[in-house]
Amino acid sequence: MTAGALPMTVPAAGLPARVRIHEVGARDGLQNEKTAVPTEVKAEFVRRLADAGLTTIEATSFVHPKWVPQLADAEQLFPAVSALAVDLPVLVPNERGLDRALALGARRVAVFASATESFATANLNRTVDEALAMFAPVVSRAKAEGVHVRGYLSMCFGDPWEGPVAVDQVVRVCRALVDMGCDELSLGDTIGVATPGHVTALLTALGQAGVATDRLGVHFHDTYGQALANTLAALQYGVTTVDASAGGLGGCPYAKSATGNLATEDLVWMLHGLGIDTGVDLGRLVATSVWMAERLGRPSPSRTVRALSHKDQ
Repeated sequence: MTAGALPMTVPAAGLPARVRIHEVGARDGLQNEKTAVPTEVKAEFVRRLADAGLTTIEATSFVHPKWVPQLADAEQLFPAVSALAVDLPVLVPNERGLDRALALGARRVAVFASATESFATANLNRTVDEALAMFAPVVSRAKAEGVHVRGYLSMCFGDPWEGPVAVDQVVRVCRALVDMGCDELSLGDTIGVATPGHVTALLTALGQAGVATDRLGVHFHDTYGQALANTLAALQYGVTTVDASAGGLGGCPYAKSATGNLATEDLVWMLHGLGIDTGVDLGRLVATSVWMAERLGRPSPSRTVRALSHKDQ
């Protein structure tokens, strides 16, 4: 089996011609690693992802090192990759984080909110509305600087403390993020409990609330093996931006039931089989994830990486 020969392309009706993959492996994928990954390894990871054809690669997060020690080297990492001809969004939790990002020339930033009170407290030590109030000046200043702003929304489909999350609860926070100026929203299934019908219901409700589909991305975790099915449901609705993590890296330090993100390779395999353009060279991407897995000292959880690398890593 080779990436060039398979999968066979069999298009399906009602799907977009192209999907933009928002690669989160270098940030969301690595942030939960217990052992510090050297800055140069992270930089080389980003370079290899760019070489594989990914055009949006989330580089790092300008959070306080106490909260996410793995990303304490943001000031060293970002300049090492900033010359790449790709978009390099970074997370900024507050105005201080924005200051640090802008000082290094970042042109795409993201804030991260929660649809539930429990996760807002665990992740941000604030209520949902207090977090939104904290983000408002960040978004306003970023937009004044001509910077693109993404709004992440966690716990859109279920919460480990609160259980099911009402669709209108998610819509309210999404609407608030759009109203404060976010250019794009990423709908996060942080603990991987979404199913396709739920995805369609949320997207429908957002459309009814005036949130355009072209402003939405989806961010699925594969805890229950539903990430690709949920992605397909989103594509059928018209979403064209999908978050994924090379090699399936990642989790969430504040939600212990959150396992890895949707693997970029698994996503690309499905999209290419459907005849959807991604611009990604799957062979190079697999080689990159094998390389990173070797540095982390464990095999990639991506089924496509395992199948195409022809060996147990």
